[in-house]
Amino acid sequence: MTKTTMAKILFFIIVVYALSPYGNSAIALFSGIILASFLENPFKVFTKTYTSKLLQICIIGLGAGMNLMVVGSVGAQGVGYTVVGITLTALAGFILSKLLKTDFILSTLITIGTAICGGSAIAATSPILKADNETISISLGVVFILNALALFIFPPVGHMMDLSQHQFGLWSALAIHDTSSVVGAAMQYGPVALEYATTVKLARALWIIPISLGLALLMKSNNKVKIPWFIFGFILAAALVTWIPDLKPAGDILSSAAKRLLIVTLFFIGLNLNWASIKKVGPRPLLLGVLLWLIVGSGTLLFIKLNIIS
Repeated sequence: MTKTTMAKILFFIIVVYALSPYGNSAIALFSGIILASFLENPFKVFTKTYTSKLLQICIIGLGAGMNLMVVGSVGAQGVGYTVVGITLTALAGFILSKLLKTDFILSTLITIGTAICGGSAIAATSPILKADNETISISLGVVFILNALALFIFPPVGHMMDLSQHQFGLWSALAIHDTSSVVGAAMQYGPVALEYATTVKLARALWIIPISLGLALLMKSNNKVKIPWFIFGFILAAALVTWIPDLKPAGDILSSAAKRLLIVTLFFIGLNLNWASIKKVGPRPLLLGVLLWLIVGSGTLLFIKLNIIS
């Protein structure tokens, strides 16, 4: 049996596992990394093309299981924390980049990815900053590595710190980069954590638009700003099941399916992050990302435990 055939068989076995009731987000992500590192991704073009689309579909599907009134209330509460968080993260990123003497564009992408929503923010702002492919690849590598770690680290730390589901959802939404890892970590913690985490994270992700516009003005760029339309799909799905109660049973089924599909999406994300891409990152950009992540993660956790953020 060739390596490619073995990789394809394992690919489908893991997809079936991810779709099953036993599927775990962290295990799926880790399985993807292991498979890509030792046997290579057998469907590179497919996973790279459809991963982001699958994530967007999952987010919209999760909205079908939520109440719009709760979404609105939680989202409004998260706005102030998000503004303060983005400002302080940007300041910390600027100071750390000067101390570590990392490239300006690379440091900006890592900082924006940490402050807003990981890979999506990097993808939206890299054309404005005129970043080359290598810089984009390195910044995405930093974010993806830390996203992978977050799925394993955050739930145990949350239990160790005795965080409620509400507190954990808020912490993961404010401290983890990508939406996929935020939702994946919150799913492990509980349904209330998932609801809070998804809503606050999507409110945070909307800041891609004003940040991108501001950068475009600063850099005098004519590139179009990418709008995360799937967030409005999430709100619309929540609105439909809230305003039309008869749709709630179907919405619950759709939400459950979205949770299973999200675990498959995390497997695909793992497949796109192999050992070669990790080695390519280099020590200083990775150190910048890790330090920023530790500052944001520990800072928000402290504020939550002190009830400054609630």
